[in-house]
Amino acid sequence: MPDGIDVSVPLSRREFVRLSATGLLALGIPSRWTRAAAEAEPGLLGRVVDPTLDIFSSPSFASEKRKTLWRDDVFEIAAAWVGDPIPEHNRTWYEANGLGFAHSASVQPVRDLPNLPLETIPYGGVLTEVSVPHVNAHWRPRTDSELAYRFYYGMTFWVTGVSQDVSLQKWYRIFDDKYTYVYYAPAYAFRPIPVSELIPISSEVPPSEKLIEVDLAHQWVNCYEAGQLVFTTKVSTGRKFGQDLYATPAGEFETFRKRPSRHMAAGNLASGYDLPGVPWVAYIDEEGVSFHGTFWHNDFGVPRSHGCINMTIDAAKWLYRWTNPVVPKHEQEVWKGHGTSVRVA
Repeated sequence: MPDGIDVSVPLSRREFVRLSATGLLALGIPSRWTRAAAEAEPGLLGRVVDPTLDIFSSPSFASEKRKTLWRDDVFEIAAAWVGDPIPEHNRTWYEANGLGFAHSASVQPVRDLPNLPLETIPYGGVLTEVSVPHVNAHWRPRTDSELAYRFYYGMTFWVTGVSQDVSLQKWYRIFDDKYTYVYYAPAYAFRPIPVSELIPISSEVPPSEKLIEVDLAHQWVNCYEAGQLVFTTKVSTGRKFGQDLYATPAGEFETFRKRPSRHMAAGNLASGYDLPGVPWVAYIDEEGVSFHGTFWHNDFGVPRSHGCINMTIDAAKWLYRWTNPVVPKHEQEVWKGHGTSVRVA
């Protein structure tokens, strides 16, 4: 089970699978409710990930539309609800405090947790994650510098330096692993990831006894130790974009290459993508297909990717820690040519 999950009663395997399918486990929501409100964890927010998001009077697309929010608007999540049976793969709705109900597909659950900046950065850099809903990255360490990207909650980056502007605000120097660019962003928005969160999971289990199964038909990932299910989560695999099919390949693979952060970019404006800071990446083939965390949608259970296996950030982090090979804590990548077995069918 991912770190941070807390349920009110012990779960049977069936309950675990059911709650994972609705995405509720990632929110730490109590396990006993159906079409009823469940209080969310204090401080949980929702960030709009699509151009617009409609807010309804009840957890149903057939109810009255009350309001429209825009991309990167942030609201307080008061509760999660199981809504209408359609769409079947994702019945989770979030109650936007004081506004109404938003379908979860277009909402990234986030928090707003600013940090005290580090005074110095050790040689080799520090792995960090964005701990606020969003923050702008610039080409120079000042707010009037040209915008490079907007970074989002859960994205991971290597910080290689720290500086201070004329207003005494601290800025982190951020290394781009794909283009070797350097960006600057306000340091308060980044949480250094402690070594305790990088310790391998189930390291005592022989590598040959670990297996990942990717179920393309049902959009599921199941992880086994000696044939025993230890983790399960909904995912989104490859789909067609325009005339181009980006299918997740079927077959036998291994997690031979891993990175805690990766700038992924390919294609054109119509069907391509440009995503710095993709977190917790475990590659399974030389073409770049991988498991990784996803911050640009929350609609797992249907194909939505360019061939990769999209997961929640928490699920991807668990898989990253559980699989072989192990990435040394101060390394940006490990590439062994072998790792945990993966069966895609």
